[in-house]
Amino acid sequence: MRIRRRSFGDFVKAFFAFVALAVLLVGVPGALATQIGWPLPDGVPSFDWLQQEITVHTFLNILTVIVWLAWAQFTACVLVEMKAALSGVGVPGRVPGAGPSQLLARQLVAALLLVGATAASFTPGLSQLGNSYDANQKPTVAAAQATPGLFAQQQEQASGAAAALAEQASHAAAHADAGGSTAKQGDTKYYRIQPPEGRHHDSLWEIAQRHLGDGRRYKEIFELNKDRVQPDGSKLSEASLIRPGWIMEMPGDARGGDLVEMPDEAPNVSPDVQQQIGDYAQTGDHAQGGGGSGAQGGGHEHAGGGATQVSVPDQQRPAHATGHQQATAVGAESDSSFGLPEALLTAPLLAAGLLGALGRRRRQALWQSAFGAVGGRRGMEPPTPSGDAQDVQDALLVGADPEGVRLLDRSLRGLAASLAEESRALPVVYAAWLSNGDLHLQLAQPAGKPPAPWQQGQDQTFWMLSRTDAERYEDVDTAAPYPGLVSLGTMDDSRLLLNLEAVPGIVSLSGREADRAAVFASVAAELATNGWSDRMTITLVGFGEDLTPLAPNRIRHLEDVEALVETMEAETRQRRGALGAAGHDSVLTGRTGPAQHTRWAPHLVLLAAQPSAEDAVTLAELAADASRLGIGYLVGTETGDLPGAAWEMEITGEGKLLAPLLGLELDAQLLPVAQQRAVVELFVEADPERESDGPATTPPFLVDISEQGRPAVYARLVGPYEIIGLDTPDGERSALLHEALALLLLHREGVHPRVLSSALWPRGVTDDVRSALLDRLRIWLGTDPDGTPRLGRDASGRLTLAKTVVSDLDVLRSLYHEATQGKGVDSRAVRGRLLTDALVLVRGPLLADRPEGRYRWLTHEIVDAQLPLLVADTGLALCEFHMEKNRAEKAIEALQAALRTAPADERLWHELLRATHSTGDSERLTELATDLIGRSGARGLPPRTEALLDELLPTWRDAIAATG
Repeated sequence: MRIRRRSFGDFVKAFFAFVALAVLLVGVPGALATQIGWPLPDGVPSFDWLQQEITVHTFLNILTVIVWLAWAQFTACVLVEMKAALSGVGVPGRVPGAGPSQLLARQLVAALLLVGATAASFTPGLSQLGNSYDANQKPTVAAAQATPGLFAQQQEQASGAAAALAEQASHAAAHADAGGSTAKQGDTKYYRIQPPEGRHHDSLWEIAQRHLGDGRRYKEIFELNKDRVQPDGSKLSEASLIRPGWIMEMPGDARGGDLVEMPDEAPNVSPDVQQQIGDYAQTGDHAQGGGGSGAQGGGHEHAGGGATQVSVPDQQRPAHATGHQQATAVGAESDSSFGLPEALLTAPLLAAGLLGALGRRRRQALWQSAFGAVGGRRGMEPPTPSGDAQDVQDALLVGADPEGVRLLDRSLRGLAASLAEESRALPVVYAAWLSNGDLHLQLAQPAGKPPAPWQQGQDQTFWMLSRTDAERYEDVDTAAPYPGLVSLGTMDDSRLLLNLEAVPGIVSLSGREADRAAVFASVAAELATNGWSDRMTITLVGFGEDLTPLAPNRIRHLEDVEALVETMEAETRQRRGALGAAGHDSVLTGRTGPAQHTRWAPHLVLLAAQPSAEDAVTLAELAADASRLGIGYLVGTETGDLPGAAWEMEITGEGKLLAPLLGLELDAQLLPVAQQRAVVELFVEADPERESDGPATTPPFLVDISEQGRPAVYARLVGPYEIIGLDTPDGERSALLHEALALLLLHREGVHPRVLSSALWPRGVTDDVRSALLDRLRIWLGTDPDGTPRLGRDASGRLTLAKTVVSDLDVLRSLYHEATQGKGVDSRAVRGRLLTDALVLVRGPLLADRPEGRYRWLTHEIVDAQLPLLVADTGLALCEFHMEKNRAEKAIEALQAALRTAPADERLWHELLRATHSTGDSERLTELATDLIGRSGARGLPPRTEALLDELLPTWRDAIAATG
């Protein structure tokens, strides 16, 4: 353990703390007993006592009772703090209702015991209180120490170095106390990294703060020691960790009892330590100098860290961005008068999650509305966003990287499956870095050799998977191992995902309220919609905008911190009991066991409001063991000084996320309030439970279906792709022009130029290539007879097609709308003709012959779900039209035509059963039932279909069994 020299100021503080405790614990009760006496009556009071006159003496007795109670409470606080400090285990227990009293007791006990020999082993954070002003350090709770076994492996590997360090520190302290120090200003000194016993792990920042008086001088230490071989054979590089047993050469003005002079000038250290320091002194071109020539006040840049430090993985910095980074790096459209929200353009994982969740929500609304009345239900055409919501939707389309999300999810689940096959536990992962397509996992401790195709990274705490290896992974049926990973920002072309679930304590975030809110909103939105997690609970406190619509099954809002504390105390107790009953040491073990799909979903708490001092202490106690239980805390603070904060971060007004003790300076991922409001609006509009204002939604583009409305350009999209009215472009650009036209035809409301380019070139494109494509597309489409270009722009700058350019999907929508809500409502003959014409247009699924590797943007669309429902509705309406005149065969023909495009629509099969039953041919009905059973496979028939067969053909089970 580190032995700290006590200063005169420490003894002064201890003396005054002793006097204060003596006065409060002995003086107060003594004064009360001698001056006032016992305030309570000597015997049992009678009823007459209540009727006595209230005098000044009565009030003095009441006040005396209150003072006695306050003294008893403070005495209990002192006893609790003394017990916790002397035992050195865990966070002190709470005395009910004693927030300020317990805080005062803690400070007095810490100041008194700081001069004792065991001060360094007190409850994490207490040992810092006595010298916080001298050493310019913040008192922090080292919650990592409270997590059983979290760093056991590093401690075991460094046991020899720890023993040598203890011996060295003892000799150095004795030598200093005897006045025998030979250090002079400018002498070379060395420091050995100490094991995390009784405190949090060392970092270069803290070493500089203790021994140089300013943590910002860590770069001097780094410059003196970078790339020099350590006793364990590794090196300190810009992105590596510092470990127990490593040696750091210090600047000449470094001071402190745990520093060692040159070996020949410090004979009291052990021979092993002398040899290690001597060998280390011979390394490096700058090893012999006194140092101090490094950058002064280096700011918050890459620092080496302790075992809890997050580091950027070693890599060759690319000359240019690759993959999706190129797509997001493309500048705004040069000839456009507006831009898209930059916050979402530069957040590919967040944008992909939001876009995927929005698509699922819209499909859910579409399918749910399918059980409404034919022709009168809502949801056939989702509302078209406008204003900020439209800009945000376009930004999601441009910025999203669904392929990156898919690879990240498969890689993590594949790793979990490989480790389970080898009967190995999941390692604790603090962070993940996505760098040029490669995935780097930063482990809390070395976990051995990673399973193939994973490789060892820059050291034993990094596992790396290249993008080419990740692309070979297939979907596996295993629980998501690290659902708490969430993007915080980028640094040096690398994106950091912090595992909130694994942080050994609270993550605090300071900064201006608006800046903190943007970070909290980004974290909450990504956690709620990411594609690399299964189930999850996200508790939000202090959020101005209600984010529940993003994921109602995941997000819950609590009113205040008091409700949060009550909720989390109950859940912490429940999880501890469940882990103990299951025999697991942490949720990671549980996720790899047989209960992996039913238990241990993470619970992440995002507290944007500043907690009170008492609530902060309570949260620190809850967070001490949270990482083992699968609970993570991100808490906002105005001052940056939060009890129990294992990792402290700050968001600046320039969008920088700083964490000096972690060695991080990121370009923060944000979701400002304007974009947050627009995102919520998109999800609210797509809510399937939301009541519509009208019976149905009008299609975004209606075609003149009369003979006079014949288009100049007609594209057939429903089935094989064909274009009538245009010459086929020559060369390799034909496929690209066809794809661009298809995208524009499916979005008659207009397409942002950057959305078009990101759809055609998802891996990025330059401005000149995009402009050239638009010029070719404009020339290919030509102009109308009046000279109007068929490819134009609307007032917002989005690309639009002229009304003379039409697709068969536009015609199909228009025919169905006219038959069910237009002229067909009042004319049976018109309705039948329109529905028949609509069904004739259906030649198969949308873009049936699309080339391999193209039209990937269709995964973001819901048209693949809209078209089968539209065709099914058309077939059902035409069936009803024929059944009104008992034309069962015509009805069956219409239903069979619709089933070719919508074979999974249960409504079509039900009407086909009814129409077939109306023919009176039981054998034909039995054949149809047999066909249905064959299509249903192992799942069997849906319950409603079985019930309908029971009604139409009661003997269907026996008949099908007889036919085999």
